[in-house]
Amino acid sequence: MQIDPSNNSYADNYKLLTNLVVPRPIAWVTSLSKTGVINLAPFSFFNAVGADPMYLIISVGLRDDGTPKDTEQNIQDSGEFVVNMVTEELFEAMNISAADFPPGQSELEAAHLHAAPSTHIKVPRVAEAQASLECKLFSMQKLGSNTLIIGQVVMFHVADHLMGPRMHINNFAPLGRLGSPSVYCRTEDRFDISRVNYSDWSEKNRN
Repeated sequence: MQIDPSNNSYADNYKLLTNLVVPRPIAWVTSLSKTGVINLAPFSFFNAVGADPMYLIISVGLRDDGTPKDTEQNIQDSGEFVVNMVTEELFEAMNISAADFPPGQSELEAAHLHAAPSTHIKVPRVAEAQASLECKLFSMQKLGSNTLIIGQVVMFHVADHLMGPRMHINNFAPLGRLGSPSVYCRTEDRFDISRVNYSDWSEKNRN
């Protein structure tokens, strides 16, 4: 079947895109309002896009009434945010934080989580998260009804039990987002296959 998105509604295109581009990691973003309220919200339009410098992106949509979400406004105001990774024991808290809380109420408190200080920025991280990445805003760009936020990673916080030799991360199993609106996946089922070297491939196919 061929599907032309120009013939579809926004809702249908969103459903197709988010059900096909899977799995997506979840950025559980802490940001800080001008009045000191800690905002916590999950976003699955998220990934790492560079290693030198270390950049990651999140894409934030608008509220139903067309106004910017707290996360976007806070990052624009402060130039800082933290991406906390979501593991299975934090799923319920993450799901609570996705609700449309009013701007003056902290999702962190509502989900019975705790703030931990960051090292290089003022925005706190989620103390219960096994991994958190402190970020400073590099740029923001409007993409239709979304805002693409590029952040530079300036500090890692990783639970001791995850760290192996040579900075290898062991047994880290964050959740992934699958289909819209509420399908998720675990990441414990995995396999390891070495990348093909061209000279070896060429030699093998010559025989």
